[in-house]
Amino acid sequence: MQKTVGELAAMIDGEVLGDAGAVITGVADVLNANPGNVTFAASRRYEAMIETSRATAVIVRKNFERSNDLKAYIRVANPDVAFAEIVKAFAPEKISLKPGVHPAAVVGRDVRLGKDVHVGAYAVVEDGASIGNRTVIYPHVYIGHFTEIGDDCRIYPNVTIRERCKLGSRVILHSGVVIGCDGFGYATVDGVRRKIPQAGIVELEDDVEVGANTTIDRARFDKTIIKKGTKIDNLVQIAHNVCIGENGLISALTGISGSCEIGKNVMIAGEVGTQGHIKIGDNVMIAGRAGVTKDVPSNVAISGYPHMLHEKYRRIQILHRKLPQLFERVKNLEEELGKLNELSKDNKEAG
Repeated sequence: MQKTVGELAAMIDGEVLGDAGAVITGVADVLNANPGNVTFAASRRYEAMIETSRATAVIVRKNFERSNDLKAYIRVANPDVAFAEIVKAFAPEKISLKPGVHPAAVVGRDVRLGKDVHVGAYAVVEDGASIGNRTVIYPHVYIGHFTEIGDDCRIYPNVTIRERCKLGSRVILHSGVVIGCDGFGYATVDGVRRKIPQAGIVELEDDVEVGANTTIDRARFDKTIIKKGTKIDNLVQIAHNVCIGENGLISALTGISGSCEIGKNVMIAGEVGTQGHIKIGDNVMIAGRAGVTKDVPSNVAISGYPHMLHEKYRRIQILHRKLPQLFERVKNLEEELGKLNELSKDNKEAG
């Protein structure tokens, strides 16, 4: 596939600086691009790499000022989003699966299948489940009794969705995801751990995406809910009765403890852990490896364990790196103070 820089600019509502007729044959990152490639620079950090990049064209921010005429530039409002559109144009054709139920699939009684549904080999759809229009169920998926799945979902191989759970439309579950496993609930009776029934469900609203090998536990009662537009990375554990607000981003190896309430537009980096039964407000950013131990208000960034405001954490880290020098200074001051005390003592005795 070939397109000119001008044609690409028209696709993403961009302004061309340089040769609009230059031919583009592929996409690449800024460091590994070759002649004929288009790349992007979403920040000043990457703009600094443009000079050494071999790319023919670069998608840049609106206020970018070019320093030479060796490349073509396309100025846009959001280079990251614009480049994603360009990647779609050059991406291999999407694999399409024909509607229908594979002969090796097992479909129970009273199952409702929408229009153009695909159910792959060795998938199991239990009694009373419903699957919406154009949804794709890949091989070896298990869908439990009375589970509801909306339109245009993609459920990749080896996903388990247990009984009575609900998925909205355009939900994507990657391989190894488990939705609706029992919450971790036990009571100790006479020294014995007794299982507490987990009678609730999991609900994923529209446009939720869940990465490989992530687990979302069913509620003890009512539901564990992931609200619309939230994206969850691989290897995340979400416990029972958690509520995650709209448009969240949760990175890998994070654990959300039971009954936490997380607001809208929250960004959680990797390896974060939370205490149970806490509330995290809207628009919060949580840095990697943070331990969230109590409620967090809206519109803040937090870091560290136990968590604190990110700016405070940064100051502490700067001071932490200076501890060897500070200890040396204290040691020297103590020695000087000791000498002064000895001198003062000698003077008193001499007097």
